[in-house]
Amino acid sequence: MRRYGPALLLLLSGAAVLRVSLFSDLYLRYVQQGLCPYLIASGVLLAALGAVSAVRTRAPERHDEGDNGDDDDGHGHEHGRTPRIAWLLAVPAAVLLLFPPPALGTYSAEREAAERAAQGVGTFPALAAGDPVDLTLGEFTSRAIYDENRSLKGRTVRLTGFVVRGSDGTWYLARLRITCCAADASTYKVRIEGADAPEDGQWVTLTGTWRPHGALGSDEAWPPVLDAASLTRVKQPANPYERR
Repeated sequence: MRRYGPALLLLLSGAAVLRVSLFSDLYLRYVQQGLCPYLIASGVLLAALGAVSAVRTRAPERHDEGDNGDDDDGHGHEHGRTPRIAWLLAVPAAVLLLFPPPALGTYSAEREAAERAAQGVGTFPALAAGDPVDLTLGEFTSRAIYDENRSLKGRTVRLTGFVVRGSDGTWYLARLRITCCAADASTYKVRIEGADAPEDGQWVTLTGTWRPHGALGSDEAWPPVLDAASLTRVKQPANPYERR
């Protein structure tokens, strides 16, 4: 049975990749949406290689004349078999297949205390008409810290993210941004005033108004502050990350 190890590893890996990409949207926890076709192609290739390997392994082995049929070279060593320790390689693939890891959350947000949403003070396009205006946390943060026209002033905004509790009783609405995949994730955070904090990691939608503080582009302006008017608990979106 151990000689089927390589084929089984390939099949498990291919099935795990296809599960998160072809049969669900779980891949969005790890990579950009545009990478889905490549994941599917990789999963199909791994599964096909596993199937081919399994078929070739089943083929009857030819023995030289005088071979006693044992998989032994006379010195107690087996050939063509997978060492038992190699089966540990199947664990990551099996875990991904059965229990896909969750999206990055509060731990990653807390590691990045001073991630900046943009570089340099400047002007921004006018906001859409009507209140509340829906913004990503990246858009809100950029305007709050770097917009010299203060386009957020007097506007009601609506933001969605997850809760990060601070050690001093403050709490934040956070969202992670990725460029390519979850490995390069960085954080947007907005400090929330005027509303009690839900449990850590809970996704919420907030409406409220920006509270200016600190000079534009300064450390004192980070993180921006939102005076909350309403709070609604929501489910984690299928695509939990913001994109550049």
